[in-house]
Amino acid sequence: MTETAKYPERVTIVRNGTDGDFKSKLVAARPYAKGEAISKIEGHQENVVKRWSSVQMGPERHIELNSELVFMNHSCDPSANIVVEKMEVVATRDLKEGDELTFFYPSTEWDMSQPFACWCGAKECIKQVSGAKDVPAEKLANKFLNPHIQKLLDARQ
Repeated sequence: MTETAKYPERVTIVRNGTDGDFKSKLVAARPYAKGEAISKIEGHQENVVKRWSSVQMGPERHIELNSELVFMNHSCDPSANIVVEKMEVVATRDLKEGDELTFFYPSTEWDMSQPFACWCGAKECIKQVSGAKDVPAEKLANKFLNPHIQKLLDARQ
């Protein structure tokens, strides 16, 4: 990822810890209304090998965001959705400046290359983040899911 911010008027990186410990985060640089686009997804690298930093955009399509959006952490109660069809990050609720921007990783990821234990603390926490294929259907029932994830889930049943 380049260190030149692509969206400085929209989002801010908050660096915590050291490189590689995954404690940094992305926060809103201004308020957003529920449903408002926080950012377009632009300047990404297409057709990359699945890895911890890639985002799955289709059954076999992964991209590298190549922007500060890579600092969006996972939450089971996300403040944003990555909407693949629009190539946008959209607020799931009203956000204030400084609110952390998170998304539900299984909304884009079927099978993650680097699973991890979730510590988001949400009431409906899935506990282990490894992709939608490992999440029980009832835990996904009220979640935003991108079309490629929904199709993969439908094919599984």
